Amino acid sequence: MTYTLMSVSSVTYAMKAKNLLNGLGYYCEVERQNKNTRTGCGYMIRIRDDPQHIAEILERGGVRTSARTTVER
Repeated sequence: MTYTLMSVSSVTYAMKAKNLLNGLGYYCEVERQNKNTRTGCGYMIRIRDDPQHIAEILERGGVRTSARTTVER
């Protein structure tokens, strides 16, 4: 399955993003970044849906995201 990982500025924003997206019916999980690639607070959200659409939803909800990475798991 293909996922997109989006970095957030804090664990608080990661949890806010998860609650917002799950409440709207989108898949979202919070996970720690690898120590080798850590930027920011060290937490990111994992999503399955269109990253641009999710970023727009989060922006409207007050959650800013930064780096995006697509991964196969």
